[in-house]
Amino acid sequence: MTSLLAACAALVATSVAAQTPAATPVSPEGGTTFVQIGRLLADPATGVVQRDKTLVIEGNRIVEVRDGFVSGAGGEGRIVDLRDSFVLPGLIDSHVHLTGQQNPNSRLEGVTQSDVDQAFVGARYARRTLMAGFTTVADLGATNQTIFALRDAVRRGDVPGPRIIASGESVSVHGGHGDVNGYRDDIMHLFTGESICSGADDCMRAVRLQVRSGADIIKITATGGVLSNTAAGLGQQFSDEELSAIVGAAHRMGRQVTAHAHGVDGINAFLRAGGDSIEHGTYLDDESIRLFRREGTWLVPTLMAGDFVGRIASGPDNFFTPAQTAKALEAGPKMLDMVRRAHAGGVGIAFGTDSGVSAHGDNAQEFALLVRAGMTPLEAIQAATVNAAAHLRISQEAGRITAGMPADLIAVVGDPLTDVTELERVRFVMRGGEIYRAE
Repeated sequence: MTSLLAACAALVATSVAAQTPAATPVSPEGGTTFVQIGRLLADPATGVVQRDKTLVIEGNRIVEVRDGFVSGAGGEGRIVDLRDSFVLPGLIDSHVHLTGQQNPNSRLEGVTQSDVDQAFVGARYARRTLMAGFTTVADLGATNQTIFALRDAVRRGDVPGPRIIASGESVSVHGGHGDVNGYRDDIMHLFTGESICSGADDCMRAVRLQVRSGADIIKITATGGVLSNTAAGLGQQFSDEELSAIVGAAHRMGRQVTAHAHGVDGINAFLRAGGDSIEHGTYLDDESIRLFRREGTWLVPTLMAGDFVGRIASGPDNFFTPAQTAKALEAGPKMLDMVRRAHAGGVGIAFGTDSGVSAHGDNAQEFALLVRAGMTPLEAIQAATVNAAAHLRISQEAGRITAGMPADLIAVVGDPLTDVTELERVRFVMRGGEIYRAE
């Protein structure tokens, strides 16, 4: 009986840990670190660049921001010299897929790689993402066992990577984007997961199972998608009743809901159902903008994904299927104008790339696309710091540099407020007080 109770207690502890947002790991070096900074954008919400500052870090958290370049009494503590650098908070990517990356063999990998294989692939891409300056990501679509294990391994410090907020498997309709498509019928039955649903009650079941499995956030596919191998279009795929059931079930269990959505019918239906954020948003209209503003809903545009699929589909080495190609050529070119209209209309924008469609580690190329769409460099940086933190509800853990916050910061040589592409050349990365990159 004692052994049984101990086993049950261990099981409960594991389940709770899997559903608890990842904490910042303690720096293995411990002690006090003094980071001497030439230019500091501590709170991007203000846009104020401070000069000649020192961050005092104890373990994994900032305890003080001092004027001037200071160090410990008697030379105690580690000194990090960034006096010639521009320092800002660790960046946040609100939409990635760490456990894979688009390539000519992607469809084959989907049915040949095990969850363990994908976890190791994810570890490689997590490290690459961290080295690019992204200290927090939201992974929105991977097998449950793969991404939850990777999330927890990063939290424990077993592998280097950004803090991961994970949805696990997307809640999707049978035969729609998010379900398996384009294989033999008996193969597709093998690969259709428990998060695929039809009908309001069944979709509530899918949400609850995702929460039980460890999802930090619920990701749904409200419309068709470019890379699903089916000619089902980009319009609404869940019914209005199913959307309301999903959002209600998730909110009652303390989870926000974000929706992959291209078609305007699916965008607006999800916004009316009380959803929390839209990924992509390609065909949003004036009514969408009104609903975004009324509900305070976030838009995560993923311009890199649109740029990537458009280039692949129109290029000489196109490896997409005919169904994918048609949708890529239709949707990809429209996304810049969509962001331009959303930004002009006052929609709140959070940074996200959909990396895994485009290459991991190139995440910062999204900044230049956001600027091309009409945002200022500061607004683009805000999207990847304070906005993304608010969107993911982690404003007390990420997005700013101030006393009490985890020591997540990056440094570049030039001024990203003048040239936002400086963020593609990150030379220093600290996450949780631990230095991962220093050049």
